[in-house]
Amino acid sequence: MNLTVPLHGLVRWPVAALAGLALAGCQAGLDPVVPAGQAGYSAIATDASNLAERYALAPGDVVSVRVYDEADLSVEDITLDNAGVLSLPLIGDVRAAGQTATELARSIEAAYAADYLRDPRVSVLIKQARVQTIAVEGEVTQPGVFPYQQGQTLLTALALARSPTDTAKLDHVIVFRTAGGERQAGRFDVQAIRGGAMPDVDLLPGDTVVVGYSATRGAFLDAVRAIPIIGVFRPYP
Repeated sequence: MNLTVPLHGLVRWPVAALAGLALAGCQAGLDPVVPAGQAGYSAIATDASNLAERYALAPGDVVSVRVYDEADLSVEDITLDNAGVLSLPLIGDVRAAGQTATELARSIEAAYAADYLRDPRVSVLIKQARVQTIAVEGEVTQPGVFPYQQGQTLLTALALARSPTDTAKLDHVIVFRTAGGERQAGRFDVQAIRGGAMPDVDLLPGDTVVVGYSATRGAFLDAVRAIPIIGVFRPYP
């Protein structure tokens, strides 16, 4: 009995195996339940025109508090402590974290009006805000947290993370955003954005970008790495 296997059979086997692995990879993945396409843009739509006005104070922020016609009660360059609290003359501790500058001014006015002043007028100015960031994770070369800069987009964020990996699923890139206390998410196709078919996505401070994993690409690359290089390039008999 001749058990010799033709060399060309050995050469072609990995190709069939790759196809099988690719098919298995396609069947294994599950799409996330996140709006995609134009619905994705609508899902995270946020009016950024008044972003500074809506900035929520947090520990480490430096503000100035001015009480009109009351120089002794005004304070320059006061830092919110680790609990998000600042201390002011007469009224003592005031919780500032989570409030905008305007909301904090109204809170201080109410505190002074309760016991000390008639019709106080207060203004709060943010002198130094904490560093704002975005996060990029998933199938990127260098995931991490990066400083946010005005005008940052999805493509610039991916560039900061040294671009998607070979196993990235480029049509499954999700942007998570918290606005008005609610968690929002949209799914985007980076290939379509790069090609100009879809607009780039404007990011906001605190956004998180997650690049999905392609089971198909992963299975293909694993199979390629497992193939003996000497067997692939042997000529047919």
